[in-house]
Amino acid sequence: MKNLFYFGEKVKGFDVRVLNEREVRAGAGIMFLFAFFAFMNAFLVGNYSFLNVLVVVFFVDFFIRVFINPKFSPSLIIGRFFVQNQTVEYSGAPQKRFAWSLGLGLATVMVFLVVVFGITGIVNMSICLLCLVFLFFESVFGICVGCKLYGLFKKDELKHCPGGVCEIKRKEDIQKFSVVQIIIVFIFIAVLAYLILFL
Repeated sequence: MKNLFYFGEKVKGFDVRVLNEREVRAGAGIMFLFAFFAFMNAFLVGNYSFLNVLVVVFFVDFFIRVFINPKFSPSLIIGRFFVQNQTVEYSGAPQKRFAWSLGLGLATVMVFLVVVFGITGIVNMSICLLCLVFLFFESVFGICVGCKLYGLFKKDELKHCPGGVCEIKRKEDIQKFSVVQIIIVFIFIAVLAYLILFL
């Protein structure tokens, strides 16, 4: 049983258990895709049936990740299939466990709101939107919001962050922004806002 219930893998050269960040990001992307579809279906059409199913799927997936073993999480297994030929990028397991515990907490609240009590409205849609933001940041930018929160409480224990973000002390020139780049982004956002609001 001890070989079944553990969190993260022991890898030579790492002082804490680790996970494959590429697999984690792929799993987040898969979850984001289905969550976005369910959210838009509920928000635009008022059909909550897909959201009800997805909430249970999320709960089960996060429960398996946190309390059994991440390697048995369906979304991470599917993620592994898609990234199996990519070089492994290790990230620390402790911060991921904290982040996924937050995800499990949100999924638990949603199960009670949507599935048990059948409540639909601003509260559960807000929680769903928050989950979408977390999944989007993880899958697209490689930014684990829960991991960042973990770092606020246990700064000395934060190790092996994706992209070496824990260890970066000085940015390379290629990572810096010029004034022209900043102006381009502001113009882009202004034009986009104008088109959305007035056309």
